[in-house]
Amino acid sequence: MTKLITLLTSFTLLIFANTGCKNSTHSKDQPERLHHKTKVTTKEKWHWKNGQKQNESVGYAQVVKTGNTLYISGIPTADLSLKGVAGVYQSLETSLQAFGATPKDVVKETLYTTDIETMKKYNNARKAFYKGDFPAATWLQVSRLY
Repeated sequence: MTKLITLLTSFTLLIFANTGCKNSTHSKDQPERLHHKTKVTTKEKWHWKNGQKQNESVGYAQVVKTGNTLYISGIPTADLSLKGVAGVYQSLETSLQAFGATPKDVVKETLYTTDIETMKKYNNARKAFYKGDFPAATWLQVSRLY
């Protein structure tokens, strides 16, 4: 029986703007705030050449941006060859470009695979994508992916 191997990569991309504290006084010198403002979250979405910007049948969007953070859904492949792994990173680049981001903007990568040894074997495709500016990364081998 042939074992189907699937690689799924999931990336969280954080894009930071100038958001440093502009308050020059210490918080202990500030009066206690009695009223909290309710913040409305604005989400921008992108999905592969889809005018609705999300997949209605499955129920997800490929990329969701809120504030200065991009959340990118998993990019799967059943092709655990050098070409297949490189294709995952090419798809990631397309997802990043939808919001004007690049691989240099990725700060955390979480990779799920059913075969970590094969992923290690083709890690050069991943390293070429990041061009020496690597994010924090976690790799997990799991028994099954959807």
